[in-house]
Amino acid sequence: MADTPVRLTPQQFEQLGKELDELRQRVMADLGEQDRKYIYDIIKTQRGLEVAGRGLLFLGFFPPAWIAGVAALSVSKILDNMEIGHNVMHGQYDWMRDPALNSKMFEWDTAAPAENWRHSHNYIHHTYTNILGKDRDIGYGILRMDEDQEWRPYYLGNPVYAFLLMLLFEWGVWAHDLEIDRQLKGETKWSDYKGVRKRMWHKGIKQALKDYVLFPALTGPMFVSTLVGNATANLIRNIWAFNIIFCGHFPTGVESFTEEETENETKGEWYHRQMLGSANITGGSLFHVMAGNLSHQIEHHLFPDMPARRYPQIAPEVRAICEKYGLPYNTGGLTKQLTSVAAKIFKLALPSRKKPTTPPSSNVRPLKSVAA
Repeated sequence: MADTPVRLTPQQFEQLGKELDELRQRVMADLGEQDRKYIYDIIKTQRGLEVAGRGLLFLGFFPPAWIAGVAALSVSKILDNMEIGHNVMHGQYDWMRDPALNSKMFEWDTAAPAENWRHSHNYIHHTYTNILGKDRDIGYGILRMDEDQEWRPYYLGNPVYAFLLMLLFEWGVWAHDLEIDRQLKGETKWSDYKGVRKRMWHKGIKQALKDYVLFPALTGPMFVSTLVGNATANLIRNIWAFNIIFCGHFPTGVESFTEEETENETKGEWYHRQMLGSANITGGSLFHVMAGNLSHQIEHHLFPDMPARRYPQIAPEVRAICEKYGLPYNTGGLTKQLTSVAAKIFKLALPSRKKPTTPPSSNVRPLKSVAA
């Protein structure tokens, strides 16, 4: 069942915006040596794990060494993508003036080219979070993740598509900017994506050669075991990233919005949409680091350019603000959120009755729940 739509007055929206602006300004003014040391330590750890992992794969004939190598390489790839790449490309460390951590120059260890990702993720997703018809991360052009997405027989395969996307998540992100669904609808043409395709092929081929030709070849007679090891590390990274991201965006209770509802949106209303369109995952410190602190998806959507290590620090304040305004703060353990997401994927594979929405008025902005 959907919760009663949450309503705030224009005055409450304005006050909400001021409180969150003040919170952001206070934290950003406090950035300094501890934040600098943190990201350098994470990078040092990631590189050490990659060197150790690739070194151990030279001993692939010895099963314990192969397993340890795959484990180290998997953690290295997760850190590179989640806690380093994703966060650096959001501009979280631009204040350091280190070219290696510049959001416009950084490139990560995955098939998706950074330039394409910065457009589809940093701009499209974070600007139009959970606005139907605008945010292409709702279903990624493949899945039905919202009841207001028109049902078609194609969506009977929702669970299968989700499973394949999880296994091949690196390549799903790689292909995301082609907007195949829009091309099939005739909204765009293949020729519109010339620059996107060029970047895709350049980065995708380079990544595949590195993981499946160059590094395996360097291990000589261990070529096959190294290739399998690299593929396994990529698979583990894909599964982990998919689950963390889906748990932050699609559990029961996460809200979606229409273009009409968000027209002429104020800063307070934008913050409001981020808070209700996201979900957190509870866990320990190591879990949060491995999640790139996207386990604090609510805080990330509010302040995407704030160093993610600060999200656990501000989470209690954000939760208190939610409680002050009577807003839900969607959080739960990984098992709970995963179960919720899986249930939604299966449920929305079938036709569903559209839930009624509250008509907008001049004094309140209604929101509709997409809880499955």
